[in-house]
This record gives sequence, structure tokens and C-alpha cells, in this order.
Amino acid sequence: MGDTITIRLPEALQKRLKERARRTGLPVNRIVRESLESTLEKDEPAWMKYAGTFNGPRDLSSRKGYSKS
Repeated sequence: MGDTITIRLPEALQKRLKERARRTGLPVNRIVRESLESTLEKDEPAWMKYAGTFNGPRDLSSRKGYSKS
């Protein structure tokens, strides 16, 4: 087994974590470990999930009132 780490959680987060453990029947340490593994597997920056989500005309030159002068 690897190193042991200690972290302090805000009370609200601790309650959510314990509630998830109760609902799923999984130990708290397993939920934390899986969440950490999932987060670290993602190599892309957080803002990348929004890339390509522009809601507008595909070509801005097709807007009404656009002038090429």
C-alpha cells in the first residue's frame, strides 16, 4: 500500500461524502481514491469541456447586417 495522507474537509463536503458512502455502501476511502484517480486521469484543462460549445451562426459573416466593406 502507498503513503497515507491526511486532509481536512469542510463540514458540508464531509457530510456529502458520508452520505454518498451510506447510499452506495462503499467505504469513504474508496470513494475518495476513485474520485482522485478520475480527476488525475484527465489531462485536459477544465475549460476544455466548453470548447466548441458556441451557440450561434457557424460562419459569423452570415449574420444579418454584416457588411464586408
